[in-house]
Amino acid sequence: MDKLIHDDKGSVTISNDGATIMKLLDIVHPAAKILVDIAKSQDSEVGDGTTTVVLLAAEFLKEAKPFVEDGVHSQNLIRSYRTASTLAIEKVKELAVSIEGKSVEEKKGLLAKCAATTLSSKLIGGEKEFFATMVVDAVMAIGDDDRLSLIGIKKVPGGNMRDSFLVDGVAFKKTFSYAGFEQQPKKFLIPKILLLNIELELKSEKENAEIRLSDPSQYQSIVDAEWNIIYDKLDKCVESGAKVVLSRLAIGDLATQYFADRDIFCAGRVAEEDLNRVAAAAGGTVQTSVNNIIPEVLGTCEIFEEKQVGGERFNIFSGCPSGRTATIVLRGGADQFIEEAERSLHDAIMIVRRAVKNSTVVPGGGAIDMEVSKYLRQHSRTIAGKPQLFINSYAKALEVIPRQLCDNAGFDATDVLNKLRQKHAMQSGEGASYGVDINTGGIADSYANFVWEPAVVKINAINAATEAACLILSVDETVKNPKSQSAQGDAAAGAMGRGRGGGRGRGMRRR
Repeated sequence: MDKLIHDDKGSVTISNDGATIMKLLDIVHPAAKILVDIAKSQDSEVGDGTTTVVLLAAEFLKEAKPFVEDGVHSQNLIRSYRTASTLAIEKVKELAVSIEGKSVEEKKGLLAKCAATTLSSKLIGGEKEFFATMVVDAVMAIGDDDRLSLIGIKKVPGGNMRDSFLVDGVAFKKTFSYAGFEQQPKKFLIPKILLLNIELELKSEKENAEIRLSDPSQYQSIVDAEWNIIYDKLDKCVESGAKVVLSRLAIGDLATQYFADRDIFCAGRVAEEDLNRVAAAAGGTVQTSVNNIIPEVLGTCEIFEEKQVGGERFNIFSGCPSGRTATIVLRGGADQFIEEAERSLHDAIMIVRRAVKNSTVVPGGGAIDMEVSKYLRQHSRTIAGKPQLFINSYAKALEVIPRQLCDNAGFDATDVLNKLRQKHAMQSGEGASYGVDINTGGIADSYANFVWEPAVVKINAINAATEAACLILSVDETVKNPKSQSAQGDAAAGAMGRGRGGGRGRGMRRR
């Protein structure tokens, strides 16, 4: 299910990405802020599994609550939880399957399945196959360079989600243009591309120089000098042989017309990240001066063209030589919808990148959680003393993932969980990869159905959730500093507080 969040400014966000929701919530409780932090760290580290982390941490605390109320010392709980998490992570690593050493085609297929698993819970889940292949192609295009900024996502309202497409190169919206722009050619084959970071405009030179003229005709020579400066710049651009000139700063009307007369395409005020992506893809470098433009600083691509996409015109560079960049152009009905699609694709891209780097996957759909839970239950029986109960409670907490999957899909959780427990309890070990089947409401072999996720997601989630739970358990009292409540630190209130012994805040005292 998705959440609709609207804040005081009136902006509305519809999302189902754990980290996005946690960021937007205005959380006051200090302990709850820890849960926000682990969701953010999971998002930046792995990209997906943000909801899993928050769920697990909350469930660990829920399982620990009765023990704390019965007077068990929290250090004992923490010790057992730490042991349990180490065992759980070892088990995940043991169950993980490597996808190394496969051919490129096979690997693409496997990665697409990981992406589809991530997308199945999102708004665009209905088209997950379509988007999964798109994401894999984009990640494969940037190769080993894993900077996320190299995959651009451009949003164009209108049309259908199926109208989204992947550009093997760079695409950006047509920039602000001056007169003469329409006379420029809009398509080139193998053009040279010049990237600039200077403005090609006629501007009065503002040097602090005082010029005394004795003759009005001399004034003209100063005006001419300014014109000569810009014509000189433009001539150098043309001489370089470039057919496409892009600049981060403005390209004025004079320059636009000048380039149009010479069949050169130009675009000014290109966003910095787009310019950098063109530089990475086309193999050029951004110049801060037009002097000494050597062929090495010019980029190139197979086809440059300006195309209409929905209501916008896009400049598209495709077939770039170094090819280390890709752009996904997203279409869709409502703005919020496209925003959510972008967030979903971000998760999928992160997952595919992780799977390329750490090429081990585990069965999803709650299968791995049930298997680890069973393993911990069995392990806890071999321990004498209280830790047996604590590790057992940790194992029970792991079942929250399949339970939540059932609830979200609208099935009877108890029923499905019992089937899963029975399947995982088999001695033969064949039930190890069985998880929830959200299509039929039964259970299915996640591995055979290609519901996979990178092992690193699970390992990170278990680690972060256990740490957060232990952190909260290890706190036995909260102290509130009464001064910090009002910005001025109202002295009178402070004095009254001290008079009544207000130094110790209303805390969670041990009973």
